[in-house]
Amino acid sequence: MPVLSHPSIQDGWFREINPQWAGQAMTLKVNKILHVEKSLYQDVLVFESETYGNVLVLDGVIQCTERDEFSYQEMIAHIPLNSHPNPTDVLVIGGGDGGVVREVLRHSSVKNVVLCDIDEAVIRVSKLYLPHMSSVFDDPRVTVFVGDGFKFLQEHEGTYDVIVTDSSDPVGPAQALFEKPYFQLLRDALKDGGSISTQGECLWVHLPLITELRTMAQSLFPVAEYAFTTIPTYPAGQIGFMVCSKDASRDLSKPLRQVPGTIYYNNDVHKAAFVLPEFGKSMLNSKKNILPVLKKGANLQAKKVLLLGSGYVARPCADFLTRTADVHVTIACRTLKAAQALADSLPDGQVTPISLDVNDTPALEKAVAENDLVISLIPYTFHAAVAKAGIKGKTNVLTTSYISPALRELDDQAKAAGICIFNEIGVDPGVDHLYAIKTIEEVKAKGGKIKKFFSYCGGLPAPQFADNPLGYKFSWSPKGVLLASGNPASWLENGQKQDISGTDLMSIAKPYYISPAYGFVAYPNRDSTPFREFYRIPDAEHIVRGTLRYAVFPSFITTLNKIGFLNQDVVDWLKDGLVWSEVTKKVLGAKDSEDVTLVEKVKEIVGGFPSPEEEERIVSGLRWIGLFNGELKITPRNNTVVDTLCARLEDIMGFSEGERDILMLQHKFVVEWQDGKTQTLTSTLEHYGAPTSLRDPTAYSAMALLVGIPCGIAARMILNGEPLLTRPGVHGPYDPAVAAILREACENEGIGMVEKVL
Repeated sequence: MPVLSHPSIQDGWFREINPQWAGQAMTLKVNKILHVEKSLYQDVLVFESETYGNVLVLDGVIQCTERDEFSYQEMIAHIPLNSHPNPTDVLVIGGGDGGVVREVLRHSSVKNVVLCDIDEAVIRVSKLYLPHMSSVFDDPRVTVFVGDGFKFLQEHEGTYDVIVTDSSDPVGPAQALFEKPYFQLLRDALKDGGSISTQGECLWVHLPLITELRTMAQSLFPVAEYAFTTIPTYPAGQIGFMVCSKDASRDLSKPLRQVPGTIYYNNDVHKAAFVLPEFGKSMLNSKKNILPVLKKGANLQAKKVLLLGSGYVARPCADFLTRTADVHVTIACRTLKAAQALADSLPDGQVTPISLDVNDTPALEKAVAENDLVISLIPYTFHAAVAKAGIKGKTNVLTTSYISPALRELDDQAKAAGICIFNEIGVDPGVDHLYAIKTIEEVKAKGGKIKKFFSYCGGLPAPQFADNPLGYKFSWSPKGVLLASGNPASWLENGQKQDISGTDLMSIAKPYYISPAYGFVAYPNRDSTPFREFYRIPDAEHIVRGTLRYAVFPSFITTLNKIGFLNQDVVDWLKDGLVWSEVTKKVLGAKDSEDVTLVEKVKEIVGGFPSPEEEERIVSGLRWIGLFNGELKITPRNNTVVDTLCARLEDIMGFSEGERDILMLQHKFVVEWQDGKTQTLTSTLEHYGAPTSLRDPTAYSAMALLVGIPCGIAARMILNGEPLLTRPGVHGPYDPAVAAILREACENEGIGMVEKVL
């Protein structure tokens, strides 16, 4: 069973960071994650906290905890019920955890309670993890209805004495529960003299919204008042209720009975709930806001960051940087729409989206010069141009990519300009360096020598979602993955440099064991030989840094390459309207586009498969992609076969809703100690991403999180003037002292490798 994870939980702490209460956050120490799912309507999380018991979280916002839920449930229920002379029929909308229903049943006059919640998952999960609240659903007076509250109200006019709406905050679908049409339905579903109580938000956070809500309610009800309670795990520790009655003579602040069995509520608290602080009274009664007006970040000298790119990695990086108000991020993309999409999910006032073409040198230089740091998360081929702009504008530069020869050439210029160009701080490269250097330095300190070093990393779909012929899925363009599988590679073996061409790379992929749960293969990536110098391991006879894939990947890629579908040559015959079988005929040089002809031609070009089973698998995979399909039309791209294939793979091999990825990284060190004995050490990072969600932009993939957060950490250190990182010149995290501080910061974010002795 996989270890549960959730993007709101990092380093053992749940973080409720939400633009509805920008600039503040609630955190709780997590003992154990109990449940994670994407229901039809929302993200559902339950965890056991260290000090608040079990906690229910919906869409990243705390709904209730075992320690303090009673203050909210009791007050939202007892204020309308205990100010009503004889409530018998009660409707609760929302509140699938059962807490409000529990409180309603404390009133002996109540004969019937209906709970109407649209999301069965909340009810189901609450029965498992919040039984002290949800057990009341078995009471014979209670009817549970799973469905739309709007429709239910329309069908039950004049039915209820009291209606309680236990809603989430006014975002997305819940916005409608704070608007006039919904309140009209509530009024119409009440009997004469009936009352309502709805979740009414926090005075400290949503005062203008509360004022508008009360004004609207007063237009529908003769009595409409705001009352409140205190609760430590809700924003600012306070939340209120809009309480209304159809009876013009009703004094909602006057309790009529004693309510047994309460923990928070009593008659004095009932009365006091309507006594508002002066700033609340002034705003609600006179529309006058007497709260201090603060200029955002008035006492802060905001540090300015230019973030180039808006892909999946950019979001967690920008999210990390904007956790505090002392950083302003300008997000620059080729299209303003892409930059705006990223900016919309980040704190207001801290992010500016702009359109910027990095090929426009004057515009790039101007944008870079206006900032304290530029983070380049665009393709590595542009990094040198960005670095040159940084040198000219004396602006520090940060990338997650390997230091290219073009960047190395800028070292002297960077030193002369007094700026750092810091690189290789994602996951691979990045986190891999931090832990390789840690183990190497520890071994050397004990008198040992590293004789062999192997490091393999792979970002893959979680095993249950690796359900296609490649065993791979794409979060962005597949082209980089496909072409990287054809790059030449070099490594050290028995002290000698070994080379292999890109054409033959897949042929040397070998099974690589990490855990019996995974069927990995591994093959070298790029040139591993410089790492003997970079890692300061002169005694190493074997050094390989490589890539992990599932076992089905290499042979399928090899076939695509052999039959010509990874060809980057520009051709003039790829036109709209072509079907895939015609394209395959052209690429293969087949005599016609019939399925059987194309299959035979593939077999001829490949020159035979290792087994009939392998032949069937490969041919079936090509058919699954659609290469033999005589009806499926192509989407031509860049007039190349490989780009057009990538357009097809993007359509059929992306992550679907609820699917997630895994990132696996392992170092293996063979150590020779002073007594001549050898030992094998490993460092392993196994991280599952959050389930893919179209509704939640912070449902980060493992790859996005593990690249974006280390990048954000390094950016923050550079902005703060950390001398180990801001040393002028072109650098990566190879210095042991640099690696140590970055590693510690990553571990504080829950990112680290597990070390073992085999």
